[in-house]
Amino acid sequence: MIEIVIWLIAFALILFLSITRWEASVSPGLDKILPRVIKHDDDNRGVWSLALAILGATTLVRPVDMLMIAIFLGIAVLIARKLASWGLNKADFH
Repeated sequence: MIEIVIWLIAFALILFLSITRWEASVSPGLDKILPRVIKHDDDNRGVWSLALAILGATTLVRPVDMLMIAIFLGIAVLIARKLASWGLNKADFH
């Protein structure tokens, strides 16, 4: 029960701070990180703030789980890239 309360408090605090400081820090930070294809608009402020609040609160409450997911996704991307590279080398495009 205490974990849920801590998560809700962290979620509310991160959501509040990301919405109130959108123009000052969050929007320029996202512009630096995101590729041009998924750049945000000002009307997506709520969606990005919710996503950041969920990820931030979950990382604060369960950091080992988030680290394990990041490692798993990194390994999955590495394997997919290696398989795609191998497949493209084996393919005959003539």
